[in-house]
Amino acid sequence: MEMIPEARDIVAEGILFFDKKRYELSIAVVMTDHAHILFRILKKSEDSYFSLQEILKPLKGVTARKVNKLLGWKGQFWLAESFDRIIRNEKEWRQKYKYIKNNPITGGLVENLVHYKWLLEHDNFIKRY
Repeated sequence: MEMIPEARDIVAEGILFFDKKRYELSIAVVMTDHAHILFRILKKSEDSYFSLQEILKPLKGVTARKVNKLLGWKGQFWLAESFDRIIRNEKEWRQKYKYIKNNPITGGLVENLVHYKWLLEHDNFIKRY
């Protein structure tokens, strides 16, 4: 299923909504049929962090309801499974960052990233290395 621009807007808004609340966003891109997000999970209390489920369930839920309403659809919007990775070092972080950033070009959606409005780049974390 291919997301129309208004649906990609909803997903991008959802990603930005949880930034600084449950995670610190580094970069994200909303493609026509999926999204990539690279972030650092934030603490929810002094001794615990938000779980990936606590991050993805509300993000997927809110965006799915809004996109389904927009398109007049019912039922599941996102796949139940997500393909998550733990980044263990700077080299791997930079590789994933570059992959996400270039995804609209490699996916054939644009020739120049300036023209892709669903690239959300908050390069704060990568500058720490």
